[in-house]
Amino acid sequence: MNFSQFRYITFDCYGTLIDWESGILGVLRPMLRSHRVGLNDQGILELYAAIESRLEAGPYLPYRHVLEMTVERLTARLGFAATAEEMASLPESVRIWAPFPDTVKALARLKMRYKLGILSNIDDDLFAGSAKRLEVPFDLVITAQQVGSYKPALKNFEVLLERIGLPREEILHVAQSRFHDIRPAKQLGLSTVWVNRRHNRRGTGATPAAPGGFEPDLIVTDLGELARIALGD
Repeated sequence: MNFSQFRYITFDCYGTLIDWESGILGVLRPMLRSHRVGLNDQGILELYAAIESRLEAGPYLPYRHVLEMTVERLTARLGFAATAEEMASLPESVRIWAPFPDTVKALARLKMRYKLGILSNIDDDLFAGSAKRLEVPFDLVITAQQVGSYKPALKNFEVLLERIGLPREEILHVAQSRFHDIRPAKQLGLSTVWVNRRHNRRGTGATPAAPGGFEPDLIVTDLGELARIALGD
């Protein structure tokens, strides 16, 4: 991959920059334990992925409501009714989800050479909390709330291309989810990097498996590796 062709690097946020699986499990694991449900972490994440992606594919709802309904449906599937407080606990936790250990330093390094953007399935106010933890000022932030739809909808990427206003070959999209990001980005002719955060674990975790046919241009295991390659270290 020739990184000298890129002027803009755009990122998925949750799962790529922010450790959303730890955030999700930090809420759902004790909730299920308190109701004596013994589902393991992999089972929790797979059930979460199936329910959340189905909600996002329907009529647009703010992400806060998507998360509340995900909790409601997940707990119903597991045999108990979540309280209003339990349903609200997941979206309320988003602001304190932590970046991966490699994220902040790598973003700061990439910012020295490239413009940086965010394309995320999130609400504006929820991302505002995460932005403080990422510490790098982004040149562009596009949320699902702004677009009125959720990735993997092509509309989100079309808005990205429109707002950046550069030729596609000058934009690189970086993401952990092949389902939400890599496949639709490749469908629209963007170069992509897959951050394989789960390289040492089985399954696809909190994201559904993606249909085949659209492969990333580069695979890395963390953002530090991406920064070293992009900056020619």
